[in-house]
Amino acid sequence: MNAAPRIQTTAGRLAALGFADGARAERLLDELGPEAVGDFALLDDIVRAADPDLALTTLSRLVERDASVLGAFRDDPDLRRRVLGVFGLSAALGEHVVRHPECLPSIRSPRWPTLGDLREEMLVAVGADPDAAEPVAEPATEGVAAGPGTSGPAMEALRVAYRNRLLHLATRDVTGECTLAEAAAALADLASAALEAALAIARAEVADAGDVRLAVIGMGKCGARELNYISDVDVVFVAEPKEGVDETKALQTATRLAQGMMRACSASTPEGALWEVDANLRPEGKMGPLVRSMESHLAYFRRWAKTWEFQALLKARPVAGDLELGQEYVAAVNELVWQAAARPNFVEDVQAMRRRVEAHVPAGEADRQIKLGPGGLRDIEFAVQLLQLVHGRSDPLLRRRATLSALAALSRGGYVGRDDAKALAEAYTFLRQVEHMLQLHRLRRTHMVPSDTADLRRLGRGLGMTTDPVGEFTTTWKRHALEVRRLHEKLFYRPLLQAVARLPETEARLSTAAATARLEALGYADPEGALRHIAALTSGVSRRAAIQRTLLPVMLGWFADAPDPDAGLLGFRQVSDKLGTTPWYLRLLRDETAAADRLARLLGTSKYVTGLLLHAPEAVAMLGSPAELAVRPAATLAAEAAAAVGRYAEDAETAVAAVRALRRRELFRTACADLSGLIDIEEVGQALSSLNDITIQAALDTAINKVTLERRAPFPTRMAVIAMGRLGGLESSYASDADVMFVHAPLPGAVERDAAVAAHAVAEETRRLLALPAPDPPLQIDAGLRPEGRQGPLVRTIASYRAYYDRWASHWEAQALLRARFCAGDAELGREFVALVEPLRYPAEGISADAVREIRKLKARMEAERLPRGADPALHTKLGRGGLSDVEWVAQLIQLRHAGAVPVLRTTRTLDALRAAAGEGLLDPADEEVLAQAWLFASRIRDALMLVRGRAADSIPTPVKERVLLARALGYPPEGTEDFVEDYRRATRRARTVVERVFYEG
Repeated sequence: MNAAPRIQTTAGRLAALGFADGARAERLLDELGPEAVGDFALLDDIVRAADPDLALTTLSRLVERDASVLGAFRDDPDLRRRVLGVFGLSAALGEHVVRHPECLPSIRSPRWPTLGDLREEMLVAVGADPDAAEPVAEPATEGVAAGPGTSGPAMEALRVAYRNRLLHLATRDVTGECTLAEAAAALADLASAALEAALAIARAEVADAGDVRLAVIGMGKCGARELNYISDVDVVFVAEPKEGVDETKALQTATRLAQGMMRACSASTPEGALWEVDANLRPEGKMGPLVRSMESHLAYFRRWAKTWEFQALLKARPVAGDLELGQEYVAAVNELVWQAAARPNFVEDVQAMRRRVEAHVPAGEADRQIKLGPGGLRDIEFAVQLLQLVHGRSDPLLRRRATLSALAALSRGGYVGRDDAKALAEAYTFLRQVEHMLQLHRLRRTHMVPSDTADLRRLGRGLGMTTDPVGEFTTTWKRHALEVRRLHEKLFYRPLLQAVARLPETEARLSTAAATARLEALGYADPEGALRHIAALTSGVSRRAAIQRTLLPVMLGWFADAPDPDAGLLGFRQVSDKLGTTPWYLRLLRDETAAADRLARLLGTSKYVTGLLLHAPEAVAMLGSPAELAVRPAATLAAEAAAAVGRYAEDAETAVAAVRALRRRELFRTACADLSGLIDIEEVGQALSSLNDITIQAALDTAINKVTLERRAPFPTRMAVIAMGRLGGLESSYASDADVMFVHAPLPGAVERDAAVAAHAVAEETRRLLALPAPDPPLQIDAGLRPEGRQGPLVRTIASYRAYYDRWASHWEAQALLRARFCAGDAELGREFVALVEPLRYPAEGISADAVREIRKLKARMEAERLPRGADPALHTKLGRGGLSDVEWVAQLIQLRHAGAVPVLRTTRTLDALRAAAGEGLLDPADEEVLAQAWLFASRIRDALMLVRGRAADSIPTPVKERVLLARALGYPPEGTEDFVEDYRRATRRARTVVERVFYEG
């Protein structure tokens, strides 16, 4: 049975067209009459409005007031489209049209009047002569004494004329006939004209108004010609007495004029108010006099002004009153504005001001504030203004009031990357458009994105989002906010040092001495040397020098944030000398701020990283993102190493050089990830050990191939490399040698003597290849833990190892074998070796009491004899009290005593052994935590010593500077060096207490 066809009602069809309330829309259309119902063009224009329901409601009210409107709309489709577009966005302007339908003809022209036309229009509206030098509004109604508040008709006329023009501008805005910048400039011009008319009203009320010259200086968005639809209009007043007039009397008159002008704009009338005139940006704010003379203004700014006041003056522009005086004022204060960046702590003051503004945003509003919240308009404006004020001292092209034009100038000058400037401009335009639509709705000053779905829908549709207005708007807004916040933090919180990189040699404004002082204040120990590096990087007219001039103001600050700024800058110069002609290098640093930031901090922290980078400068490319610094899988690296060995099969040294270059690159990756806090110390040990395994395997393969070629006969034996020590425990450090043992097993039919000679040749060649002088860090192969030590054969057969261990193995050898694991060569042979030593290192019944005493004696003798002369036992990370050796011997003693019966203890890793012991009740969990913390801290320090100094060391250094560098590399603040040392002492002191109780007494 077929379902009955669905019949859609008129209300349903209207709802489908975009009306939220289809039934109400149907009723309102019916009330407009048959003529309107049949006018599909009218309906189309209503439906295209941002809020069709609001547009239809306002139209219905307007038709009730003036039925001829429908005919006018039918005759003039352009007028209809403009007006209905505004009706769908602005209930307030719709209300104005309903009250004043006679205003409609005035908006037919798409042309926007000039500032002069607007001024004339507003002055005529209040009855003033626009051609007069100082226009005065029509006096109060006959019979009413002139005085404050008596110019009601003039103020009402001003409001009507102002809103008529506001309506005209809104129609151009919603139909896309003007850009955001043009609309904002038009609003500022309209405000200037209204201020002039308001001043004319004030002159009608103030006796002796002609005795004083009064200039109204626009500030903020009014001064920058980027005003909102509804906003406080920020101004300051400057006055001068006319010839022969007492200054005190003139200032009193000017104050009354200023008060009258402000009242003429903000007073409530039957036509409402225009906006508040805010004069709080004047010297001393609310506590200062409303009007000052030019001399008084300048005296204040020279002596008392705070940083934020110069930032505000960046936007200053004469907007009403005596424009000649206003221009003199702006010219005078500009000289101060563009020197403000030389003030002490200027950048920090501006940054602190931004933080204070943000902190005052109520917590519940921050995520919906498009002006003051994170990712809002203020983030863009503050960043742009700070860059202008800093660099505008020496670059006049940056001296612009409006945000978008200033941002474009910053981009052209190289102070902001093109992509960053584009993203900020797009976000600023979007946020200002949203701000305009929010304010247009009720003509109320608001910057809060609403949570109501209907309001969000109106915003989305007003921006041309029709498929999913709410979802599209929210997604776009959040995307822009996140990008703005990212770029704000990138631009606003970078040290902006106009004193160095962009300073021409002939520039007189900032001497070399001043630049040197600034570098010294940033923490450079050798400012003159830093200037030489900077000059070498930035001199000339090449593109490379131009980009360096853009990069260095940023990077100098990042170097200053690193432990050793001088080393960082030197390293940067060296790397740039090697890569400066490479097209991608400077482009990467300019466009990928994270890469430049990370490079600066690494070069200023680690001589080890700098050394690696100088021999492989192309590795800079991996600094662009944390993902690039992730440790690569061992299988991937092994395949790459094997491919390199295969490519150079005929040339052993070249083959291993390629593998060592791979190792160098991965050492750099690991060190960068380590210093950037992307991996912890256990992951560092795992990565370095795995990398060493792969390198040894590649060198072994190369050596076998070489020996085979030299013998001109098949290789007669299988070989395996057994990792020992920290390599065996997967705990290698940057300075670690590779402790190993070599084992071989002759192939069936091979002559044992021949196999031994071949195996020995391969082991020696492996060691030689990995220790060859080269730009890459060597990997020293240490086979000293083999049976009989350095006196014994370098390579043994599996049978020889078995015979030795069965007869001669000492307790220390069993202890050393706790770290033994296969790392390279023949895997099956490696497993055989590991199986061979299992009973020795994990004795089924544990070790005897005599063996325990012997191990304790050996440990005590090592503490007494092996600690370097003069070393502080409390600060030696390896052999000192509570250091690595203490913790490792505790773990190993537990393993020797219990691993035979407790399989989970059978691990080559120290911390895993301690955790397993705690899990099995063989070690108190609190003791395990103390030991682990000390071991981790000591391991981090050993690695950090290598990273910072570029050479191995085991003791925390005594010189203060070296301690500071080490502490900073470990994440301590500049003032935290003593905290670092005390933290280590505390951790190892607690560990030593556990060692004495568990190792020596347990």
